[in-house]
Amino acid sequence: MREKILVVDDEEDIISFLRDSLEEDDYEVFTASSGEEALEKIKLYPDLILLDIMMPGKNGYEVCNDIRDIVSCPIIFLTAKGEERDIVKGLASGGDDYIQKPFSLRQLKARIHAHLRREKRNTNNSEKANLYFKNISINLRNREVYCNGQLVILTKKEFDIIEFLSVNCGQVFSKEQIYEKVWGYDAEGDSASVAEHVKKIRHKIQNFDPEEEYISTVWGVGYKWEK
Repeated sequence: MREKILVVDDEEDIISFLRDSLEEDDYEVFTASSGEEALEKIKLYPDLILLDIMMPGKNGYEVCNDIRDIVSCPIIFLTAKGEERDIVKGLASGGDDYIQKPFSLRQLKARIHAHLRREKRNTNNSEKANLYFKNISINLRNREVYCNGQLVILTKKEFDIIEFLSVNCGQVFSKEQIYEKVWGYDAEGDSASVAEHVKKIRHKIQNFDPEEEYISTVWGVGYKWEK
């Protein structure tokens, strides 16, 4: 199956150039010329996104923040802004890489290939990774959680928290440790977000299994996933 790439840029010349160049390498390419259009094209679940930062309406940072609860694929920022604070802001908003305009097509293709290869390797490593706890099953490859046979609908970060705690079952982690692991070291925000997400996770699971507790609070320390 051909890998899908979404190109988001408000410059038609760049979109046309990238679409033609990537299709030559047998990628399936979708395009969007605005942040709002990009949010619609996300429904196609691309394998990688090339995202311009400076766009009218929603800029690249805002688009990245909006879609990170929907897709987990690599996002490479295309930017004319090469200052360190801009790069840090892009990575903190959920981006995985950046390349500065004007860019080398050869270098961009190499980065795309490297990110897709890494994603494929991660998928292969977790191909048979299924975890089972009481009435819950967690499919790490498909990023799905089932409770008493029913699919629990989760956001990306909710699943990331479940994955982190369940893979390290029985270990206690502070809110700060969970925040750094799930949101990243440079994320804008604080560890209070963890408590709110854990509350939502518990509520969703309790809809299917009100008797069991899977994420327990260790008072004064943090949270752990129960064995």
